Amino acid sequence: MSAPPVAMPDAVAVVGARLRALLTARGITAPVGSMVPSPRPGRFVRLERIGGSTHSIVTDRPRLDVHCWGADEGDAHDLMQVCRAELGAARGRFAGTTFARPETGGPQWLPDKVSGQARWAFTYDVTLRGEAL
Repeated sequence: MSAPPVAMPDAVAVVGARLRALLTARGITAPVGSMVPSPRPGRFVRLERIGGSTHSIVTDRPRLDVHCWGADEGDAHDLMQVCRAELGAARGRFAGTTFARPETGGPQWLPDKVSGQARWAFTYDVTLRGEAL
């Protein structure tokens, strides 16, 4: 007998929703999403899935780039530090999936070459549980 098919969660959507909730709980106002907002605010976070792996038939291990823009280098750095700390501690049930074994990569200074806006980034790996179809 074969195992039922398992659908993995949309990592960018789930991690984005969790990060928005965590930032809001801290009183931090910054849009979080998969695209650069238009019009471009002074401070925002963009998530992009850049790969990852499937650990088992029921778990996905996405790798995301987390880009944090701010009004200046210090503002972008402060936003990145909060995002990195909160995502690094994110475990348990949220939005119909389970977050486990989060890992964050070291921060990287990446000024936006197009807009000139200050930006810091880091990678985020997390195990997410899928659901049987």
